[in-house]
Amino acid sequence: MKWQRWAALALAGVAAVALYNLIPDTSSPVPPPSGKGTPVKAAEEHKLKKMMLHRDMTTTEKLARLDAKRHLKSMAEQWSAVSQSSRMQTARTLQQDHLQFLSLRWRSGEQEQEMRGKSFRPGKQDLKQIDGYLGFARKALQKGRAYESPAFPSGNPKYFVLAEPSGKTGEGIIAVMDTGILRRVQEHQNKNLRLIPYPKEGKYKVESVHADNLRDITVKTGHDNEKASHYYENEIVVTFGETPSARDLKKMHADLHCKPARNIGRTYIFRSETMNAQQLRDYFHKHWKPNYVEPHYLYMTNEKGTGFADEQSPEIPNDLLFSDYQWNLPIIETNRGWTLSKGSNDVIVGVVDTGVDLKHPDLKGRLLEGYNVIAPDQAPSDDVGHGTHVSGIISANVNNNEGIAGMMWGGKILPVKALDSTGSGTTYSVAQGIIWATDHGAKVINMSLGNYADSQFLHEAIKYAFDRDVVLIAATGNDNTERPGYPAAYPEVLSVSATDYRQQRASFSNYGDYVDVMAPGESIASTYPDNQYAALSGTSMASPHVSALAALIRSINPELKNTEVMDIIRSNVIDLGDPGHDKYFGYGQIDVFAALEAAGGGNDAPLQFWPQSMQRKVDNILKQGK
Repeated sequence: MKWQRWAALALAGVAAVALYNLIPDTSSPVPPPSGKGTPVKAAEEHKLKKMMLHRDMTTTEKLARLDAKRHLKSMAEQWSAVSQSSRMQTARTLQQDHLQFLSLRWRSGEQEQEMRGKSFRPGKQDLKQIDGYLGFARKALQKGRAYESPAFPSGNPKYFVLAEPSGKTGEGIIAVMDTGILRRVQEHQNKNLRLIPYPKEGKYKVESVHADNLRDITVKTGHDNEKASHYYENEIVVTFGETPSARDLKKMHADLHCKPARNIGRTYIFRSETMNAQQLRDYFHKHWKPNYVEPHYLYMTNEKGTGFADEQSPEIPNDLLFSDYQWNLPIIETNRGWTLSKGSNDVIVGVVDTGVDLKHPDLKGRLLEGYNVIAPDQAPSDDVGHGTHVSGIISANVNNNEGIAGMMWGGKILPVKALDSTGSGTTYSVAQGIIWATDHGAKVINMSLGNYADSQFLHEAIKYAFDRDVVLIAATGNDNTERPGYPAAYPEVLSVSATDYRQQRASFSNYGDYVDVMAPGESIASTYPDNQYAALSGTSMASPHVSALAALIRSINPELKNTEVMDIIRSNVIDLGDPGHDKYFGYGQIDVFAALEAAGGGNDAPLQFWPQSMQRKVDNILKQGK
């Protein structure tokens, strides 16, 4: 019976809950939307997003300080026992791997030595404040105490100062830390939460059309993004019934004054030096009679084997940030789920995104050699931060006393860089990334990206992966709109919206009949470039929770088809809205333990499916006249 299941769940969680701070930092609390899951007005939405951004930055600063203090304390504890040359090498290695350590000073009595990072060039005013806080740090060490300064200068914080004693009175290490991660998170989330018009029209020959009628629209505010589909004005996507001959292609290139077209199969992307999208469309319809022609749309970020144990003893990892900051994992029953499956290295999760920090210590051993669609001769390094954050949610190393815990102890990430340094990518790059990941062994593909344009070209890539048994997961978007976003709304994709720690729909999260499930998406702590950690909000953060769950299911029962995995996820949820499926919460918030149990992970539990769920999405698309 339902009440018995909830009673058992509550008893199993009692021991664990006492150890968790399940609520994220609320020094700047974000009030819930008006009504349970119902949308808010534009002005209120903007205010809520600004508050969410402030919370993300506040939590990120706390993560940065906690991580920095751990490294400094570890170094200080060994300081007295090592030689001078070993000290120099340890300090140099720390600065090389963690660029946020701008200056390291080790002090013994009145003697002090410093090692500066190359990027440490403070101005006169900044230097004056640094010297003042260094004085406080020295006094603390004289008393055998640690020290931590506020961020400064006020209004535009760039630095903070830490000190850790090394055992002997007056001896210890002082660090001047960079707070640049806060500026990066602010810039990232302004785009990710659509607080600013993004992308800027005109800069990269980007134009926008209204998602309903395809008439020109100019995006002036972040709120306008929900109405717009962005595309490259001087490019066109063309799919031919038969592959054009070399002679035909040569004529097309000459007529359009363009370089050789890129292609995937019979679909080509032409970039003209003289024609706009409408002229290109007219040209191909008139002269070549293709199967279809559409704009080249932009898609933007929206951020060890199987184990069995007693289900009454949920796993509690020792990762530094887990207990205080990762409220998102216990709330979806991840810890209890680990008693059934911790993941398998045979299951590969493709992350089609901005790339990944290939040297992050918390992702060591988790990353396969990926692919850079933007620059194929380069590694898929992350120059934005979004893909690194998404990858950490899925599979950051667990129980390593470092940073955060990913949802999978085992499992591999296949990073595919399909979004460029601005955080956006084209139909071509995303489609090529999906196909590449499929061809290189991905069993699950996470797509924390989207647009409101229903691109046939992208849909073909989605169907290519789906037909090869890949589980496809996508974020719905951060515009608080009912408008279907793609690729999330395709029937082959499991679409994910975001909840907060109250288990309510996040104020920014998109909604609609096409939504399948919910997952945590507010102030989610995860890995970030340059060996750091950040808290980000968005459906981009919700989606990888579901991708990780799909990978755990495929670990515990490799024989399941992709449709069966998707239906298990839909069928085993915490129902938050109206009974059954509703447009604000889909089927409900994912329940990792229940889904793994249904997949065959406990007591020979029967598989539970929802066979009409795929048809529901198809019906919705047909109703919209797609």
